[in-house]
Amino acid sequence: MSLASHLADITDDIKSEPIRNGFGHGLVEAGQLHEEVVALCADLTDSTRISYFKDEFPERYIQAGISEQNMTLLAAGLANVGKIPFSSSYAAFHPGRSFDQIRTAVCMGELPVKIVGSHAGVSVGPDGGTHQMLEDVALMRSLPHMVVVCPGDAVEAKKATLAIAEDRDHPAYIRLAREATPVITTEATPFDLHEAQVFRSGVDITLVGTGTMTYHLLVAAQHLAENLKIEAEVIHVPVVKPLDAATIIASVAKTGIVVTAEEGQAAAGFGSAVLEALAEDHPVPLKRIGVHDSFGESGTPQELMQYFGLDSDSVYDTIKQFYNQQKG
Repeated sequence: MSLASHLADITDDIKSEPIRNGFGHGLVEAGQLHEEVVALCADLTDSTRISYFKDEFPERYIQAGISEQNMTLLAAGLANVGKIPFSSSYAAFHPGRSFDQIRTAVCMGELPVKIVGSHAGVSVGPDGGTHQMLEDVALMRSLPHMVVVCPGDAVEAKKATLAIAEDRDHPAYIRLAREATPVITTEATPFDLHEAQVFRSGVDITLVGTGTMTYHLLVAAQHLAENLKIEAEVIHVPVVKPLDAATIIASVAKTGIVVTAEEGQAAAGFGSAVLEALAEDHPVPLKRIGVHDSFGESGTPQELMQYFGLDSDSVYDTIKQFYNQQKG
């Protein structure tokens, strides 16, 4: 665990960029470093940013068509002959439609297939509930051998893509958001597949986020300090599995209270992973911020984040209420 001192300033004019852009750039770099890297897509090349790789390495790209299950089997076959395949689509379809093939052909064989689920979460916006995949983390973290990565911004997505390309021993799932997301890390911010990062030190409450939600926790922590003199410790967890439980437990041992945040189903997702780890080794009061027993809706990304209580103001209000219930 490392205290990440190299973060962007959390301000109103913070730079934003789609997380999927960072993945696209990272995949090109991974392809330059490793000739075994190949890419597959289910007819969404531009949307998933696999197009960056396709343009650079057309001979190492396969257009699988609207056939996510077949694409997964193609990727498994390529991995069996020494390739490092990245197979991509919207998360609603991959892993949504291809779960059986991922489970049977990829994970049972412990093949280094990298599943790329783009357009995850409610911030997809007007596409609606059918395209807003909220259950993917729950599905993927339940699979033996699967690494589950939820980058917090485009810079981290590039680092995560390079890291999973280096891992020849495990399949991996990387979760990407569609909408432009605040860039909270820099090139100097630490990233490791086995470590969470403390982005803000505090002693009163532990806030643990993954993916797009760490930004909102940082904003909430800033408001808690300014308005209520509550010093929150913010931990960013880009890798949901394997979970760095030690860093989280070390924090809650100080604070005695924890809130998790994710842009997905709270049931069986990231917050549940944290809850399981703490229940076994260091039980404390815990509040999960996420989508609760609901599918997505149509609307702008901003409207939907607010509707589901995932925007910075809603997160702040939820944390304040929970803190007062437990310690007030």
